[in-house]
Amino acid sequence: MAEAEVVAQGAAQPAKGAQAMERVWPVSAEEPQASPVGTPTVIVDDLHIVYKVYGAASEAEKGNAVNALLRLVKRQGRPQMKEIHAVKGVSFVARHGDAIGIIGRNGSGKSTLLRAIAGLLPPHKGAVYTDGQPSLLGVNAALMKELTGERNIVLGCYAMGMTPSEVRAQYDDIVDFSGIGEFVQFPMSTYSSGMGARLRFAIASAKTHDVLLIDEALATGDREFKRKSQERIMQMRKSAGTVFLVAHNLDVIEETCNRVIWLHKGKVKMDGDPTEVIAAYNKA
Repeated sequence: MAEAEVVAQGAAQPAKGAQAMERVWPVSAEEPQASPVGTPTVIVDDLHIVYKVYGAASEAEKGNAVNALLRLVKRQGRPQMKEIHAVKGVSFVARHGDAIGIIGRNGSGKSTLLRAIAGLLPPHKGAVYTDGQPSLLGVNAALMKELTGERNIVLGCYAMGMTPSEVRAQYDDIVDFSGIGEFVQFPMSTYSSGMGARLRFAIASAKTHDVLLIDEALATGDREFKRKSQERIMQMRKSAGTVFLVAHNLDVIEETCNRVIWLHKGKVKMDGDPTEVIAAYNKA
């Protein structure tokens, strides 16, 4: 089996460095097993993520069809590529009931780490093991702008595996929680960025997830929405889910999370109690 592997839907494979864990994952999809609070849900094992991007290119190297054909005729190589080592050897274990804040300066690898846990980025080295299906909620999470908020709520809930009766039961709560009011009947293309972000969070949090990854979704709401969002996350923790939260608002992190991981230049600088980690981060 390849060393770099993301297991996004639960596979019965032990993680290195976790000998104390016995079997975390269900035997099969036909034999679901409820995981008690404290059971490991995410194991990140010596994770490295490397991006390959093109460096500065001259006019002759820029990526269009004509220049690509000329390079082919002249047997020239592609424009110079540059590797960016975004996450460097990160390791930790998250458990049911945890709400983990991820903090760090811009470019420290916070969003990259979430995308790797969600299974959207393959590791260059190391591995990510998860119990259940991680769900990534970001400000740019895809909803269909041509459709009304109502249709996006229905389709979003269906995409999370909810039944029609569950969608009907949750619909009014989603609309009330998002605060979009009568705009639910309008296409999402008419929404402000804040309205769209609130609706995404309301849809995603309507169901208890095994692992919910939230990337800056709380940064776009007003004070009342932030309060409601924090309460919703606390409810999800009580339901024995695991929540990862990336937010630049450290007050939100401290009030919501029971653990904070500080990333610095792709590495774990500190991992522990929110008050202690945030105090150290502010002094740095």
